[in-house]
Amino acid sequence: MTSAVFIDRDGCINEDIGYVSRPADLAIYPSAAEAIRLVNESGMKAIVITNQSGIARGIYSENTLRLIHERLRHELAEQGARVDAIYYCPHHPRIGDARYRRLCDCRKPQPGMLLRAAREHAVELSESFVIGDKASDVNLATNAGARGVLVLTGYGRETYQNPESWPCKPAFVAEDLLGAVRLILDTTRS
Repeated sequence: MTSAVFIDRDGCINEDIGYVSRPADLAIYPSAAEAIRLVNESGMKAIVITNQSGIARGIYSENTLRLIHERLRHELAEQGARVDAIYYCPHHPRIGDARYRRLCDCRKPQPGMLLRAAREHAVELSESFVIGDKASDVNLATNAGARGVLVLTGYGRETYQNPESWPCKPAFVAEDLLGAVRLILDTTRS
């Protein structure tokens, strides 16, 4: 068994513009590749987990999302970083195409994506972390038995300023993905 750093995509790795609906819309934060490279070097898995209700809403297709993720992987690889897997939830509980309109176990904060990743990559969730910019990311960590880290990029600053909306507290708060990874690595080394 190994540990993992599960990373929300929009607002953590790349700018959250509402819906990244084309590969050209993807704008990766300058320090994201360094952060993911540090995870790679640590021996932990770097796994992206992302709600993508734009599919249910008809804003983009699963094929377009595949192209966006190909670009993400390519841009990270150019800087020496690698994600071990990408998991996404295309569903929305109330809106959109009937094929995707449903309650599911994969839409954050439900733990389905993490449970699947744990099975497929032999990850020990109790030794893992979830980094995100929303309370639902921190709640996901708790629901899966991992530790949550809130970053202040994306919606993070707004989330941080409204702690009454948190269903649970993060283990750490960091300025950005790189800061979050450094905190995680400091914790796991001690």
